Amino acid sequence: MKRILCALIFLMLMIGMIPAQTRNQDTVVQGFYEVSSDGGAADASFLAGEMNLMFEVFNNLFRFDPKGVSGSFKVTAFTSENAYNDYVFSKLNSTRPGAVYLHYTNPERRELIVHRTAGVSPKVLAHQAFIQYFRGFIPNPPSWMRDGFAIFFNTLSFDKAAYTLNYEENLAWLETVKSWGADAPAIESIMMADVDGIPNNFQPASWALTSFLLNNDNEEYHRILFESIMLLSKNATAEENTLAITQRVNSWIDIETFKEDYNAYFAARKTFSDCIEEGRIAYNAKDPFRAEIFFLEALTIRPNHYVPYYYLGLLAYEAKKYDEAEQYYRSALQFGADQALLQYAMGLNALSADRLDDARYFLRQSSALSPERYSKKVLDLLARIDQAKR
Repeated sequence: MKRILCALIFLMLMIGMIPAQTRNQDTVVQGFYEVSSDGGAADASFLAGEMNLMFEVFNNLFRFDPKGVSGSFKVTAFTSENAYNDYVFSKLNSTRPGAVYLHYTNPERRELIVHRTAGVSPKVLAHQAFIQYFRGFIPNPPSWMRDGFAIFFNTLSFDKAAYTLNYEENLAWLETVKSWGADAPAIESIMMADVDGIPNNFQPASWALTSFLLNNDNEEYHRILFESIMLLSKNATAEENTLAITQRVNSWIDIETFKEDYNAYFAARKTFSDCIEEGRIAYNAKDPFRAEIFFLEALTIRPNHYVPYYYLGLLAYEAKKYDEAEQYYRSALQFGADQALLQYAMGLNALSADRLDDARYFLRQSSALSPERYSKKVLDLLARIDQAKR
């Protein structure tokens, strides 16, 4: 009886040691992922779908053989912030915002932990999801590849309605990298970080090296990158993988040429702010052709920012392309532009297109939203419209 009682006490203690938040997890296995969620099986399945879409994006670049992974990638998701923090704390004795990937020598212990809430940036999930994917195939990759590609991919965002991924090039570090000038970390120090030690500004410099290898027009650098990926070994240490890649790069291209091309690439890359400023200068100089080029380039960098749409609307309006102008204005509104300003602009646009009822509606909207700015202007324009209809 005493033995049975001791066994029961031991079992109760063991159950007490299991974080309470893992006891009510629903688990689904879907594609390459095993996902558990306290939000129910439907949430687990939905997250598994998102993870598998990201896997496809990652593997379209790296082309790893899926058979090289033992078992499924494990993901544990929480809808409760407290439950998420408690679980992460039980693993790390500290917390991490949004998502964290835990890597162990034993593949069965590896786990991506996710906080499922609207307040968490999707960048955190994409960033950690890439690290889980990469280290699932190559447990000890060079640090610059791990960090550089994690940053490169962390602007993947999931459209729940369309059930698709969207990608906007991550240029968050571009202005920082361009500002370094002669103080930029040496390419050799970034590539050799696992051998010689992590230098300052390592993460943005890793992204910069990744961006250069992927996006420049010289096919030689694309070849260097893909041969580097092929050289990675799942059985090697980070130092061994680093040395294998560095030796291959040094045998293929002169490091001084590499530096010159790298510097030229970033000198030529314009930031979003650069494009907007040069577009405004061209617009004020009455040079619509150049202005349009810069604002369109700004859109390629940040397609969800309202400023390029607003100026493209102005350019279309001045070219008497009124339907096109309204589409640009509506896009500007969608992405957060000043509503009163855009309603007024659409009112003028509709008035010029002789759509008087629409003009009246938009102008009244602008006046209601900001009477101190537009009330008098709108009253004058409405008087003109009434006079024109007589």
